[in-house]
Amino acid sequence: MKVAIVGAGWAGCAAALQAAQDGHQVTLIEAARDPGGRARTLTVTRADGRPLELDNGQHILIGAYAECLRLMRLVGVDPQVALHREPLALTFPDGSGLALPDLAPPWDALTGIARARGWSWREKLALLSRAARWRMLGFRCAPGTTGARLCAGLPPRLADEFIAPLCVSALNTPPETASGQVFLTVLRDSLFAGRGGSHLLLPRVPLGALLPEPALHWLARHGHAVRLGSRVRRLAMHEGRWQVDDEPFDAVLLACTSTEAARLVREADVPALPRAPLQAWASAADPLDFGAIATVYAEQPGASAPLLARAMLALRATATRPAQFVFDRARLGGRRACLHSSSAPLPESATRYQIRCCSRPGNSWACARCSHCKPWWKNAPPSSARPRSRVRRAPSRPDCRPAATTSPVPGPPRWKAPCGTAWRRCRIWRHD
Repeated sequence: MKVAIVGAGWAGCAAALQAAQDGHQVTLIEAARDPGGRARTLTVTRADGRPLELDNGQHILIGAYAECLRLMRLVGVDPQVALHREPLALTFPDGSGLALPDLAPPWDALTGIARARGWSWREKLALLSRAARWRMLGFRCAPGTTGARLCAGLPPRLADEFIAPLCVSALNTPPETASGQVFLTVLRDSLFAGRGGSHLLLPRVPLGALLPEPALHWLARHGHAVRLGSRVRRLAMHEGRWQVDDEPFDAVLLACTSTEAARLVREADVPALPRAPLQAWASAADPLDFGAIATVYAEQPGASAPLLARAMLALRATATRPAQFVFDRARLGGRRACLHSSSAPLPESATRYQIRCCSRPGNSWACARCSHCKPWWKNAPPSSARPRSRVRRAPSRPDCRPAATTSPVPGPPRWKAPCGTAWRRCRIWRHD
């Protein structure tokens, strides 16, 4: 069959590769100039005129994504080289959180939960009890159940520091709107399937080079058509065949956004018989919503070593402070002294950050981007690991806001607040 696939994101690329393997003649059509959809690489220009490749969001894969890894190998991408693999860890800059050991399931999850820092034994037992219940039910839930409803009754710290980060990293959707059934399926395939299923796979290469661009090269080499920068205007059906902008096809697969798919289906010129179900589908797809992912890149000139203890750290996100993860590009084979953080976008005025800085061990200060200073551990969960002595408050001044200043002598940059508080080096950046 001659098949048209509209959309060259990861879903469209995967569909095109599978259709080509099944013996169909594929035409892949993409409105943008670059493939990859919401997980692609963009080339921007620095202020000095040099080009710079940036990903439009830091996307995380897990070891259970067997089909995705198979397609990478099909198009010539070696996952061992292109991806940084490590056991699942949702740890925060203060050291609290969950880190699984590299063991076979379910021992990895049992050991990781038992050793989780910052969680009480009651919280650990609550999570183990809920996981055992999900397993007894076959990892099934009622249709329409959200991730938040599925986890209702769990202690707030577990919901905020385990469920929400895992849901966002695996499903790209917050628990309040994520499908509970999809979330359970991810838990089953990652934590209760084969060894390594829960491992984090972080890209070492640009997202475009991970699958979309090699997929397009593979399709072109095997005689299939790829059209970038070409938006589909209309669909029609005549004498049992589909017309895509007046070009005949035996089948059409829509792998584009829900809004674009609904537009194409609603405006399609089709006979009366299939029109009603198509219109009903378009009406159901219209209300579907999706949120943007904001990624902020930060670079510290002169640094020669990784800035974070791990390749990825979780951040405590709130409605007004939405950053969820921070990544150290130096630990992923990228530029040194480069961090980037992913979150949902908010106005700059609604975003606040808190910095934990140390001039020498035992003396900690914090200067928040607000009308006063406060300890670095404010809003952190109570834990025996939290320092309870030798912690000083920064001077409370209305004009105290952090500002980076250039150090007059070689060495780490100095951090100084307008109120006069200065630190020799910044040890941990923590989202407040």
